[in-house]
Amino acid sequence: MTEMLRDRPYEGAFHGRTHRFALRVYFEDTDTAGVVYYANYLRFMERARSDMLRAVGIDQRAALESGEGVYVVAEANIKYRGSAKLDDELVVVSRVLEVRSASCVIHQRVMRGAEVLTDATVTAAFISPEGRPKRQPRAWVEKFEKLKGESEA
Repeated sequence: MTEMLRDRPYEGAFHGRTHRFALRVYFEDTDTAGVVYYANYLRFMERARSDMLRAVGIDQRAALESGEGVYVVAEANIKYRGSAKLDDELVVVSRVLEVRSASCVIHQRVMRGAEVLTDATVTAAFISPEGRPKRQPRAWVEKFEKLKGESEA
């Protein structure tokens, strides 16, 4: 049984209304200066958001395969405050700020210990298979509403 657990992908977890997703910086994440390439912070945050959705019970793959729709990033505002380096242990901290009928706004920070490396606000829009904005499933909105808030708890 323990062997089977080791073979499972890492999953982040909620602490109160805040989702935390840990990761390590690998060589492939760095540029020639040995620091994390700026676009990779966006990849780290995308993984954390996807994991957050999964943890709250939203099955994006099923929604996509059934033709219901999918989330896309409609807007991202990011401030870079520091640089991560090879083998650093990072945590992406995510929380839902706002829930709209066809989108949600998520605040994300990439942290190294107590140091904020990036601070971002991301708007994820729900779209139809044809690429048009579409109302999010009501059950999903309800799940997001329970997570919404300024609390870091």
